[in-house]
This record gives sequence, C-alpha cells and structure tokens, in this order.
Amino acid sequence: MLQEVVATRYVTPLREGGSLPGIVEADDLGTYVMKFTGAGQGRKTLVAEVICGQLGRRLGLRVPDLAQMQLDPVIGLAEPDQEVQELLKASGGLNLGMDFLPGSLGFDALAYQVGPREAGRVVWFDALINNVDRSWRNPNMLIWHGDLWLIDHGATMIWHHNWPGAQASAAKAYNASDHALAPFAPDVAAAAAELAPLVTEDLLTEVAADVPDEWLVDEPGFDSTDQLRRAYVEALLPRAATIHERITLDGPTADKPSQAPGWLTERLVPRRDTENSDESGRS
Repeated sequence: MLQEVVATRYVTPLREGGSLPGIVEADDLGTYVMKFTGAGQGRKTLVAEVICGQLGRRLGLRVPDLAQMQLDPVIGLAEPDQEVQELLKASGGLNLGMDFLPGSLGFDALAYQVGPREAGRVVWFDALINNVDRSWRNPNMLIWHGDLWLIDHGATMIWHHNWPGAQASAAKAYNASDHALAPFAPDVAAAAAELAPLVTEDLLTEVAADVPDEWLVDEPGFDSTDQLRRAYVEALLPRAATIHERITLDGPTADKPSQAPGWLTERLVPRRDTENSDESGRS
C-alpha cells in the first residue's frame, strides 16, 4: 500500500510534461512531484504510474518513491496562473505524488555512460510495460547522486485504453530502436534471464493492489475493481515471459542526434562503475 500524505503547499508547476505536474510540499515534510487526476490524460495515467513504478522498484530499478496525495483545492487560490488554478480545482481529493529528487539532472547520452547490463534491464522493463515515452527525444530519466533514475510511466500499457483489444495489444512486439539507451548495447537477453522469473502472478497482484479503488471504479466492461486489477495481471504476466524475443533494436535513424555516449563522462559525472553498483536504490 502506498503511503498517504496531504499536500500542504503548491510550490511551482513543471512545464516539461503535457499533464502539467507540480512540485508540492506535504504534511510529512517531504517534497513531491504531484500528478493530478484533473489533468487531460485522466486517472489512467496515474494507474499506469503506480503499476509500472511499483513494478520497476520491485525489480530493482531506481524509481522514486510514490505516495497517495490528498489535495484540498483551496491551496491553489493564491496561484496566479489561471491554468494551474483550474487544474487544482479539478483535482480535489486523491492524487499521485512522486518523491522529488533535488539537484537531479536530465539524462544526456553525451554526458553519462550506461553499461550494457543496466541498459538491458531498462530496455527490457520498458518493453514489458510497452513504454513509448523513453526515446532519445524525451528520455524520462534523471541522474541523481551519480545514478540513473526512471520517471514518468504514464504513457505505458497502451492496452488499458481499449480493454476489448488488450490481449492482442499486449502480445505485440516492442520497437526499441529510438530508445534513449539503445546506443549503449543493452544486454536484453541477460536482463530477461534475470528479471522475467521475478515477474510472477503474486508480484503483479501485489503491485496492482497498490492502485487506489477510486482510480479504477466505473471502468466499462468490469464488474469490480478487483476484476480490473486482474486484467492488468493477465496482460503483463505472459508478456514478461516472451517479450525479449520481440524487441527490435535497429541502428540509428537518419534524424537521430550524435550517438557517441559517454565522451564527457569522466569530466562531468564522476561516478562508480554501474555494472558493480547496487541497482536497487538511492545512494
């Protein structure tokens, strides 16, 4: 179960994302990136964030802690930005918070080198959840304390936007040619051998249980939230076993930027060897 906190102060919007997440402070004295139920993408974005974020953490990938965040829209009354005011008014109640990583930097392939093992684990994970939003155009990765962290999993599991076609959609291949870590020779086979056995029915059931009921209610075609949670398990479980066989990693496309990874690594990001580091959490 996710920790539940109460938002106490809205600090500033983050305009990099289309859903207009914001930095907020909470009653546990923590600072979070809040994602709102009233944003254009709706509650399914938050469902994807929870299932994929919690799954990534269980597999030993670095994903910031998640929390349920209660929001009283009154905290937005002093916000001068009309767009932000409207978003806060539309998002009263339960929203999603992601632990804010102060001082983190956006991933840049020219400044940070990733080993084949770590790259393979991330590519395999993104293939499992069908993440279409970790390309070189928009990596959705941060460097924090010299380590690679994964963020923004709202654009995953595309099949949950059309449940009647979910089985066919979840069986499709994954094209990783434009993945931000494709230039680092990701060892997908090793990642599959390591991670696929961990993706059990019990693990997926536990992860799906972390999604609040109110984000799952009234889904067409489902009689209960438990039935809907089961649908997520049934989509991901068989995919984990075989998706490594259907990952495409082609060469650079004509419009890609320079694919020379790590040439500034020693000057800009002094760090330990990721191949020997602990993959499971922050330093």
